[in-house]
Amino acid sequence: MSVTDTLRTGTLAVPGARLYHEVRGSGPLLLIGQSGEGDARRTTDLVAQLADAYTVVTYDRRGLSRSALTDPDRPVTLADHADDVHLLLTSLTDRPAAMLGCSLGASIGLRLAVRHPGLLHTLVAHEPVSPRLLPAAERARHERELLDVQRRYAARGLTEAMREIARVLGIDPTCQEAEPDLTPQPLTPRRIANFDTFIRRDFTAIVGDDLRPEDLPGCGTRIVPAVGARTAPEVFDRRCADRLAELLGTTPVVFPGGHNGNTTHPRGYAATLREVLAARE
Repeated sequence: MSVTDTLRTGTLAVPGARLYHEVRGSGPLLLIGQSGEGDARRTTDLVAQLADAYTVVTYDRRGLSRSALTDPDRPVTLADHADDVHLLLTSLTDRPAAMLGCSLGASIGLRLAVRHPGLLHTLVAHEPVSPRLLPAAERARHERELLDVQRRYAARGLTEAMREIARVLGIDPTCQEAEPDLTPQPLTPRRIANFDTFIRRDFTAIVGDDLRPEDLPGCGTRIVPAVGARTAPEVFDRRCADRLAELLGTTPVVFPGGHNGNTTHPRGYAATLREVLAARE
């Protein structure tokens, strides 16, 4: 078994939770912040494409899968998520790391870059679900959409909520192009429980976040806005990425696939990510 095939796991006590994490590969450290209900193994195929060149770290966000909450009654904030990543990374390295943040993972990365300067040298922020990046009226509309998803979930269940999440994020479940031979990701009881945490807790954290977009350009982290080639320009997450790029005076990097290109197109996604990380000056 090669070093890139070796899986190392661990847990870390953080305020209010215990974080489970996984490490594969060798080389510069690269943390992947997963989207939505995704836990440490959501991007298994992507990790396999990167572990020959990077020490790839993935983790279960607090409340998901193996990262149990020690205080379930305590609300979760994006600041909590950012602090969790700070504690995780500092337990693994004493050098600035790279981070790929996808969707909610990108929102956490933005919060981390401001809250803990110097921790990241590069953040690739793929379609952050960050309403605060948007103009006030548009921000308010999308925050209402997220809260409406919560209400639909409470009243009608997960199937109805997932339809609305797909609409808000521009995901067409009837047209999911993908690379061949992907690891199956069935909707297991664990994923269903993770969706519950994501919708009930993390949507509230997103809407309640107090990120100041004006703090991002001078935070000291190289932030690379990213979008999926198949994500329509008018949908919420693409608008957030475009506004982030405007704020930073750059243009988004286009990755294969759509909002979930990291899971549907892992080979092409990894190739583009390698180029982005290699371009660091």
